[in-house]
Amino acid sequence: MSSSITPGPVAKLIEEFGRLPGIGPKTASRLTFFMLRSPREQAIALAEAILEVKERVTLCSVCFNTTESDPCAICASDSRDRSQICVVQEPLDILAVERTGEYKGLYHVLHGAISPVDGIGPERLRIKELQARVQNDVAAGEGGEVILATNHDIPGNATAMFIYRALLPLGVKITRIVSGLPVGGDLEYADEVTLGRAMTGRREM
Repeated sequence: MSSSITPGPVAKLIEEFGRLPGIGPKTASRLTFFMLRSPREQAIALAEAILEVKERVTLCSVCFNTTESDPCAICASDSRDRSQICVVQEPLDILAVERTGEYKGLYHVLHGAISPVDGIGPERLRIKELQARVQNDVAAGEGGEVILATNHDIPGNATAMFIYRALLPLGVKITRIVSGLPVGGDLEYADEVTLGRAMTGRREM
């Protein structure tokens, strides 16, 4: 789209939408012109929702899931099985696991996966925090099972293996979800039945 015929604010909004993951130039343009046609109230509501997310949502200091309160509702719950920690890559993965109804333990969010190609090493993930958390649980006699639920792709498998080696000296049981998930598949896109089977069919590493 030529900048000479596109008003500055329109071009700027297209550029900002284009920064979002999975949004290409055409989709960014469609979203921009949709907002341009929408009532002013709808645009204001969207802007306020974005600001509210940035101002009110933080990370849980225990599991690093997104939350309005610290600790998050899952970490603070008395009904969760505190002997289990399910390690996932992103907060969206927790929603996917919760939809299965098969898991009642706690979580730990890494916020990514090891990928040297993208310049992401283990130091950029929440692996040290996981290690300290498990170590404290073991010292308190509460160490049970760590479930590695990273994606079944190269970065996810590399991350799972790195965590396995880091936690192995602590003597905690370490399992990996395997059954039912396709190679290269992301956890957040798996259906409830498939992911539920992957959780119940996990194997010890």
